[in-house]
Amino acid sequence: MTDDRIRNRRTTLRAGAATCALAVVATLPACSGSGGGGPHAAEPQPAIAVAPASGGRAVPVDRKVTVRTTAARIESVRVTAPGPGPLRGTLASSKDSWTSAGRLAPGVTYDVLVRATASDGKRLTEHTTFTTAEPKRTFVGEYHPDKGTTVGVGMPVSIVFNKPIRDRAAVERKLGVTASPAVEGAWSWMKDWSGRDRVDFRPRSYWKPGTDVTLRMDLDGVDAGGGLYGTQNRVVRFRIGESVVTTVDTVRKTLTLRRGGEVLRTIPVSTGKPGFETWNGTMVVLEKTPSITMNSRTVRIFGPEAYNLKDVKWDVRLTTSGTFAHAAPWNEGKFGRVNGSHGCIGLSTSDAKWFYDHVSPGDPVTVVNSTDTVQVNNGYGAWNAGWADWRAGSAL
Repeated sequence: MTDDRIRNRRTTLRAGAATCALAVVATLPACSGSGGGGPHAAEPQPAIAVAPASGGRAVPVDRKVTVRTTAARIESVRVTAPGPGPLRGTLASSKDSWTSAGRLAPGVTYDVLVRATASDGKRLTEHTTFTTAEPKRTFVGEYHPDKGTTVGVGMPVSIVFNKPIRDRAAVERKLGVTASPAVEGAWSWMKDWSGRDRVDFRPRSYWKPGTDVTLRMDLDGVDAGGGLYGTQNRVVRFRIGESVVTTVDTVRKTLTLRRGGEVLRTIPVSTGKPGFETWNGTMVVLEKTPSITMNSRTVRIFGPEAYNLKDVKWDVRLTTSGTFAHAAPWNEGKFGRVNGSHGCIGLSTSDAKWFYDHVSPGDPVTVVNSTDTVQVNNGYGAWNAGWADWRAGSAL
């Protein structure tokens, strides 16, 4: 082989090698090697992946929100929705993954914002949204006292639910009562007189006059068990009025009203006769009505003791079961002398009007020297439970 042919062949080989090298370089990402002649794998591109996918709809509420990063460190994850508030989660120690804690709220749109930093210092941001499935079963709570009202020192906060609550702890965690001045208080669960689930909050002792109370119900999206979800958020503020406390003595047949600790009046009364004794213990004024009809059938009294009294004046309701303090002119000769009612506290018409004018919802009325104690769920009977027993009724 001549020198020219050898030179031409070498030139061709060198050109081919250069072409091959260029082809390889063209397929690699823009990065620098550390030397060496062997091939190496391409480095991954920094990226953020969020699940559920953006735009997702009818996402199950038990689905976890997850964030995964490639070649990047998670700096922050924010998952928010109107109502439920921020969704908390856990960041892995490697800072390349994040997983939400708890369940999603139903029927809301979540906004996910992730910030991360790539290995080269570049800032990354990912913004996604998804919507959860609408709940098939929902619940709300009917609360008392009402917003903006002024109530007596014995008024508990009471919430009656329209559906059975299986997970009482989950619901109770989303209820809060604050007061100024602060009080020691607790929630306690019971069955309302209507048979529905109910939870009441009371302080350890009567509220101080002038206390400002705030009830917060953050129930929207709360899983109460069995696929039942809350749909209600409320902030309810009310105020405690002056101290008006009444004591009824069934032996002395008197009613004594104290305002601010001072006796205003002692009034002769007639309470429940044998077999129809007035409830013993502390009741709370529920409502006042200037005139009602009282029919014994509503309290399951029939036969010779049945009655149907129209236009009964100055009615102060004390229990759900039907205990009132009211005008009872038909018992005029019995006040202070004989207990002759079917369980109510009877007064003369003028004394009933005076009592009606001096009490308000939330004022406690304590009956002493009678027989059976009123139950905690019959009206607002919370004060008939000892403090330890009351606290034991909490689900937490």
